[in-house]
Amino acid sequence: MILINGKTEDRIDIADRGLQYGDGVFETIAYRNGIAEFLEQHLQRLQLGCKTLSINFEQIDTLRFEIDSVCEHLNHDNAVIKVIVTRGTGSRGYFSLNDSEPTRIISTHPFPKYPERHQTEGVYLRFCSQTLSSNRKLAGIKHLNRLEQVIARNEWDDPEIAEGIMSDPDENIIECTMSNIFIVESGSLYTPAIIEAGIAGVMRAQIIQLASRSGISVEEHPISRKALAAAEEVFVCNSIIGIWPVHSISNKHYPIGFITKFLQKSLAETAK
Repeated sequence: MILINGKTEDRIDIADRGLQYGDGVFETIAYRNGIAEFLEQHLQRLQLGCKTLSINFEQIDTLRFEIDSVCEHLNHDNAVIKVIVTRGTGSRGYFSLNDSEPTRIISTHPFPKYPERHQTEGVYLRFCSQTLSSNRKLAGIKHLNRLEQVIARNEWDDPEIAEGIMSDPDENIIECTMSNIFIVESGSLYTPAIIEAGIAGVMRAQIIQLASRSGISVEEHPISRKALAAAEEVFVCNSIIGIWPVHSISNKHYPIGFITKFLQKSLAETAK
């Protein structure tokens, strides 16, 4: 199903700035068991992204109504809901008067079928050669410019490799191509600070809250490859996969430890 500005359609204007310049933001929402999971958190991040890009998006209630309509259409069939908001149409050139109506695009997609062992036995990760550019203005938001992730993800086609780790130009670990990353060291949880690059994932925020409420220390700061190699546990997360334990990164092996399993269980019990 595809809705563009509330209408069943599968084409956008050639002059739309989302197409021309990647001028917009998006959210990827898991629709599971009749629920659009963490919907309000996704919409809050979308609004933050629009504000950061100075997109005059005032149609949040309309968008919420449209998402509800899509969910009714899905009934209880699990799916991925993708929401895109662009600045709308404009003339050629980077400058925008910002007086156009933003474009709202909602599409539904089959829920990916990942092996069950990803949740129970963990996954294998590799390091990507492609780095993430530093940009404090864009760090955190889910803007449409994802070429770095596209290049990184196309560095491998081995189905046994579930994810690729991306770093900044100083080789600090930032995230993976489609997920955030956490490590456990001495009973504490660490995740890269999203300051210069990376996406502040909705699932990442949920895990930080779950851990903090459970008395697990959580810190956000730069993580080097050395710190990653010394970690006691590693896992990755996003809104679709939940939490995947990591059993190997290149030739380094990791156990699936207590904290990872605890957070998986806590997340499964969390109201979404």
